[in-house]
Amino acid sequence: MSAPEAPRLRLGSKAPNFKATTTKGEIDFHEYIGDGWVILFSHPDDFTPVCTTELGAFAKLEGEFTKRSVKLIGLSANSLQSHEEWIKDIDEVAGSSLSFPIIADADRQISYLYDMLDYQDVTNRDGKGLPLTIRSVFIIDPKKTIRLILTYPASTGRNTQEVLRVVDSLQATDKYKVATPINWVPGDDVVVAASVSNADADKLFPGYRAVKPYLRLTTLPAEKVLPQ
Repeated sequence: MSAPEAPRLRLGSKAPNFKATTTKGEIDFHEYIGDGWVILFSHPDDFTPVCTTELGAFAKLEGEFTKRSVKLIGLSANSLQSHEEWIKDIDEVAGSSLSFPIIADADRQISYLYDMLDYQDVTNRDGKGLPLTIRSVFIIDPKKTIRLILTYPASTGRNTQEVLRVVDSLQATDKYKVATPINWVPGDDVVVAASVSNADADKLFPGYRAVKPYLRLTTLPAEKVLPQ
């Protein structure tokens, strides 16, 4: 009997729920999300160099995510005991104090559910021959909707500041009728959403600048985006 097909997760998909063992105890994923945001990110293996630097970076930036009502939760295809020992190394290397949960997914069930297994490098397997995970990032909103999916090969570490920037963009564009242009950071000009008529733009964004009929820019101060 063949294995069930993994769900096709896209932007706008509802994040599949699951129960898991983590370094902070048993969780129901949707209950963990609650009425806030969550970032779920996977790692190929415990006690590996790139993963160690990544977990440390996320741990040091956790306070900034918390200010934005965002919870972090990691995943690695190893046992709970392995995770707990690994955290000691992470904190020593990064000078961090990692407090968010890391899912123990030794059987790959959650990795399969979220399509986080490495199909590109068939040699990327553990000592038992099971496939390891790639570096995936899912940003999920309070409605349990997947808002961003990033996928990196095992060889490439992520950029935590970019993940934080995307959170700021998503939360700002949810609140205001705007989009964020290339390389945007809080405080930069934003794009008036195409769905907003010029008449409404005059009311919502007085003094906006029409660079082209389809490209209208307006100011959005950082204090309206960043948590105070």
